[in-house]
Amino acid sequence: MPHRLILAAIRLLYAPLMLAGFNGAALWLVEQNASHAWLLVLLLAALLLSFWAERLLPYEAAWNRGASACDLTHAFVNETATVLGVLAIPLLSGYSPWHSYWPQHWPLVWQWLLAVLVADCGITLMHWLSHRSALLWRFHAVHHAGTRFYGLNGLVKHPLHQLIETMAGTGPLLLIGLPQSVAGLLGFSVALQLLLQHSNVDMRLGPLRYLLALAPLHRFHHQRWAGIGDVNFGLFTTLWDRLLGTAVYDPQRRFVPGEFGIGTQPDYPRNYRAQLLAPFRPAASVSGAAVTAPGSPSRQTDA
Repeated sequence: MPHRLILAAIRLLYAPLMLAGFNGAALWLVEQNASHAWLLVLLLAALLLSFWAERLLPYEAAWNRGASACDLTHAFVNETATVLGVLAIPLLSGYSPWHSYWPQHWPLVWQWLLAVLVADCGITLMHWLSHRSALLWRFHAVHHAGTRFYGLNGLVKHPLHQLIETMAGTGPLLLIGLPQSVAGLLGFSVALQLLLQHSNVDMRLGPLRYLLALAPLHRFHHQRWAGIGDVNFGLFTTLWDRLLGTAVYDPQRRFVPGEFGIGTQPDYPRNYRAQLLAPFRPAASVSGAAVTAPGSPSRQTDA
């Protein structure tokens, strides 16, 4: 009985405690003027805790096969790029004629929330567009190629598509003088959110599902066929999906192995180098099927 109570508590508290605990710790570190390297240590701790929780209380045990070398390489390259981007913030924001508009006098937590909400809008809309543009989809397809759903999936992205999404989310912030400290916090929060959004933990969100774009909602987005998978694009919140009419949730829906991936590209490359090159190759050399955006007629026909 105690063991069952512990598992029930984890289901309910895992997501809110991860979000509040790790983001709160990151805010504290920045307020203490700690090195940004501590944010990387904190992210590693979140990653390890996520892996432990996925094994303790998996949504689907078959997806707990350990991280592949390809996924680990994506995570390392993309998070390294994020760190380099944060380090370049003073140089980038200094060129903007509006760099003095940032509300420096606000408490740090409010500056962070402002950055999260603006980034949520830009990244969500670029994500939505990436499912409608055949060109953008070529790069975004790397993220959808995985056939299982676990935390590290969130960090699997083509670096060029990550750059595009990052600029969509942070461009407006940079124009008004986003400070390096807040940029570091934002980068940490994005990585943590992606980890929870793709988590294989059998979590329960309760009323939070109406606000937070986490795994129980995002699983609907990774379905392998267009149309049914072109939903729930939000990064942090469900706000923009509600405005776009793409918010979907069915508490009775249970996903099983075989429902994720790219329906028209079942043989999408599985190693890192091939995934980097895939967007630049003719469609036939990638999978033998047309590389098209998920919302296009050819993918709809296959559904």
